[in-house]
Amino acid sequence: MTGLMVRTNGLVHIYRAEGHDVAALSGVDLHVAPGELMGLLGPSGAGKSTLMNLLAGVFRPSAGKIHIGDAELSTATGREIDRLRATEVSLTLQGAARNLLPYASPAENVRFAQRAARRSGKDVPEPREVLADVGLNADADAPLSTLTPGELQLAALAVALAPRPGLLLADEPTSQLDHEARDGVLTRLAEINRSQGTTVVLVTHDPHVAAFLPRTVTIRDGRVGGEGRSGEEYAVVTADGFLPLPAHVRDDLPPGTLVRFHQADGRYEIVPEGTHE
Repeated sequence: MTGLMVRTNGLVHIYRAEGHDVAALSGVDLHVAPGELMGLLGPSGAGKSTLMNLLAGVFRPSAGKIHIGDAELSTATGREIDRLRATEVSLTLQGAARNLLPYASPAENVRFAQRAARRSGKDVPEPREVLADVGLNADADAPLSTLTPGELQLAALAVALAPRPGLLLADEPTSQLDHEARDGVLTRLAEINRSQGTTVVLVTHDPHVAAFLPRTVTIRDGRVGGEGRSGEEYAVVTADGFLPLPAHVRDDLPPGTLVRFHQADGRYEIVPEGTHE
């Protein structure tokens, strides 16, 4: 299997709240390579979950484009998006229980999640094979009530992997887990990413999860606010020349600060020059 590429250009999403238009995303440019494992970081309300729902085709963007593999979601028909979500793109919601049928075993949950893919003609593995990929084969027929929180999260992960998607979107897959269970879920995600080539994008607030990932993207105020690569943090210049400042720099340069860019020996320095008032 080959993972799917993800690319957004000028992505904007506006929703109505209490009689006002609210911009959840304000021009997000993002590229995720096929087979990449990366995380979305940022404070609550920054737009991370909105972005995940847009990538999954749950929402339609107000403006901009979303490319998932060869598909362009902003112009795709409802039928095309339904097929994509049934076969190639899976979204795991925060909280394992939201992804599982409580009266069904893990194997039954996986089989149910494969129904649309089977109807479309896609060749999918047996449920026990999917559960083996996440380390739950021995509990395939166990009642969900007997599983630990970590095992329930692995079962939810198996449901998302049921159709063998090229893109897995996971919203806080390790929330409310202890350290051992968290590390177990991360290990399984990394193994699936490596062995199956599945592109994995996950949302997290946990710095330990962020440190585990080879690449992170920070969403701040509805835009890409920074990137992390191998432990180093970088600001990202957007297509329209916008440069979000890291949080610690914003504390030193309050709104209204005038800055000058000084270039020397191929490097740029930001020099504060008072305020615009």
